[in-house]
Amino acid sequence: MRARLERCLAAAGLSGLLAGCVVLPPPTPEELRAQALPNLRVPEAWLVPLPVAGKPVAGWLATFGDPALDQLVAEAIAYNPDLQIAAARVEAAEASARAAGAALYPMVNVAGRGGGKMSGDASGLQALGLFASWELDLWGRVRSLRAASGAQYDSAALDALYARESIAALVAKSWFVAREAAVQRAIAAEMVESAEQLARYSGDRLRVGKGDELELNQAEASVLTYRDLVLQADLARYNALRAVELLAGRYPSAAIDPGATLPPLPAPVPAGLPSQLLERRFDVRAAERRVAGAFHRIQQADAARLPTISLTANVNTVSSDLFILKNHDNPVWGLGATLLFPLFNAGALRAQVDVATAEQKAAMADYGRIGARAFNEVESALSASANHERRAELLGRAVASNQRALGFARVRLDVGSGDQRAVQEQMLALHATRTTLVRVQSERLIQRVNLHLALGGGFETPP
Repeated sequence: MRARLERCLAAAGLSGLLAGCVVLPPPTPEELRAQALPNLRVPEAWLVPLPVAGKPVAGWLATFGDPALDQLVAEAIAYNPDLQIAAARVEAAEASARAAGAALYPMVNVAGRGGGKMSGDASGLQALGLFASWELDLWGRVRSLRAASGAQYDSAALDALYARESIAALVAKSWFVAREAAVQRAIAAEMVESAEQLARYSGDRLRVGKGDELELNQAEASVLTYRDLVLQADLARYNALRAVELLAGRYPSAAIDPGATLPPLPAPVPAGLPSQLLERRFDVRAAERRVAGAFHRIQQADAARLPTISLTANVNTVSSDLFILKNHDNPVWGLGATLLFPLFNAGALRAQVDVATAEQKAAMADYGRIGARAFNEVESALSASANHERRAELLGRAVASNQRALGFARVRLDVGSGDQRAVQEQMLALHATRTTLVRVQSERLIQRVNLHLALGGGFETPP
């Protein structure tokens, strides 16, 4: 970096001085990836085989076919406080970029004084002047500042876009958790009803002399256990709904009805190639712009060590009500220039270069961290999706087997060849399998959202 700047200065003649030394471009994405991810070898394809090929597509939210979810995401985009903070940061970065670019143009100011005989110093002087100054950006200090501010604005804007995608994904995942809790609550309520029927049956057996107190107390304890599960499911449902409402900017009243079913899993999605991932993700592109901003700040700090030349011009008029100004023509014109050469500053300017260099190293390391995390998120989502698909198939078969086994256990109890404990154990096995299956089904939906977000896909359907 320093050698490139020195070559630029050495090659500049008079015309070069007037035009200014060019601002060097930041590292290209390929150079940045080679430096920030030196030990990461991107494979030609994702490690988990994909059922469909092609590039990721936008509009993933619509694939779930859930109007309530669409409405909640729309509210979150409009009212979520985190997104409002991100939008304010973009506005501030845009204003900073405009302010940095303004230094490339002449500054014009008007100054005046008046008051006549009653002026503050009793001089009676009245003056009006127009003053202009323009710093010749010979070494690119101001242009580097403008480029750094522009990169900062780009980064803030990309971060805001990624925040929108993340909030939409978080609303979707929280909504699926709420719907899962509602399904779990319905399952627990069914188990309560079955346990109550079994308790009534035990009471009838005791009255006719075919049962005993142990059997009845076991049945009643089972009822209480399943009622506790209903309370736990209610709390989980309330908490999940409150989380959704907070994301949407609503009061956390848990007043939304999530229904008692989970939506079907949409069709498989294309994931593109690993080599294309970093170009799609908003957070990776934002980190890339932060590296560019740090690169330009090094140039700015380096150029600050060189002389500063400014052109000045002014026109003013001075008069007095108390005395005649000797040999003074009005208005008075003036042109000039100023030169500022930093001779000694105890290494402060060199230290600023070192600070900017260290900041660029940190920005590059952050880019590497975010890039590696992006690959990990995709591979993790693909792996989890494949695992949950196999688990859902196995658990579906297990639920069917447990339902048949429970039916056989009830028949054996009715004909007197079995006992109530076998029925209760089979009920518990069926409940555990059903709740696990629902959890896996919900996790498949959540992992689908994670995959869309990891791939850099948008939730909005393009026009």
